[in-house]
Amino acid sequence: MGVTGEQRIGVIGIVIEDRAQAPRVNSILSSYADVIVGRMGIPYREKGLAVISLIVDGSTDQIGALTGKLGQLSGVQVKSALVTR
Repeated sequence: MGVTGEQRIGVIGIVIEDRAQAPRVNSILSSYADVIVGRMGIPYREKGLAVISLIVDGSTDQIGALTGKLGQLSGVQVKSALVTR
């Protein structure tokens, strides 16, 4: 991934409502490993969901591409909060 755009640190919250999408989510996250500082994933079995929180550090372009690809998956909700560093 190229490093362009303003540098940001932040958190990304991912809720996987369709657990069949989990392999695709993991594949996308693996391809953006260079901007992911930390990851915590919790299966919420009672609701049939999985929740992932990410700490990210990268350019606005990198983080935007990551959240954009995740957001295109049906059954996956993505929200982010970023600050300039």
